[in-house]
Amino acid sequence: MSAGATPLIEYRNVTVRRGDREVLDRLSLTIPLGEHVAILGPNGSGKSSLIKTITRELYSLQEEDSALRVLGEEVWNIFDLRPLVGVVSQDWMEICTRDYSSREILLSGFFGSIGIWPNHHVTGDMERKTGEVMELLEIGHLADRPTDELSSGEARRVLIGRALVHDPKALVLDEPTNSLDLHATHALREILRRIATTGVSIIMVTHHLPDIIPEIERVVLLKAGRVYADGRKPDLLTADRLSELFETRVEVGTHDGYYYAW
Repeated sequence: MSAGATPLIEYRNVTVRRGDREVLDRLSLTIPLGEHVAILGPNGSGKSSLIKTITRELYSLQEEDSALRVLGEEVWNIFDLRPLVGVVSQDWMEICTRDYSSREILLSGFFGSIGIWPNHHVTGDMERKTGEVMELLEIGHLADRPTDELSSGEARRVLIGRALVHDPKALVLDEPTNSLDLHATHALREILRRIATTGVSIIMVTHHLPDIIPEIERVVLLKAGRVYADGRKPDLLTADRLSELFETRVEVGTHDGYYYAW
């Protein structure tokens, strides 16, 4: 990150409590704009809670030595933030898979809605941008098909398209290949590699090593709501590090820039 540049996220001693449990425990993390980062950790490590703080679905405790900034701001109108940070999560998969066409789902990204409503005015520029994104994601042939008739892999790409129509500064992906078969998983990873070259920051939240596409060079390991380690893939995606993180013996291999664990 160049001197003076505003980070995508800048967290210092962030604590988030849900019920009687601290799901993030004095977490400190900075991610520059333009960087691709994978956030890896076991179930319950705080990955989903971290995403929800970025999207302002969760808020940190107000403590004197803490700060939570997204694109340099501590306070956001959620409707102003959504076009800047596109989120693809399981929650959104359930919301968006309805009888709207794929094209309508992408267009609705301009309005922060699900589907196009009578009060929405769709411009020619919106139509053109939607077409460009559908071609990028290779889903142009799905434009008129209802999303509740799509495969999981097709629906995931439609949802990514909805997040991309604004030309966001960052794309946050929560377990992106969950429930996909081998063919759909491979196709989605190739699409994400293409997106990674467009200048959009990718934050990949996962516990599956092969989701970490070769373009992602930095890995943040989360455990018990804290940053357990933060650094380069070759240094952190090792058998010893991951065995400690997941508290079970893990073996690691690589192939064509991808990492695999068993």
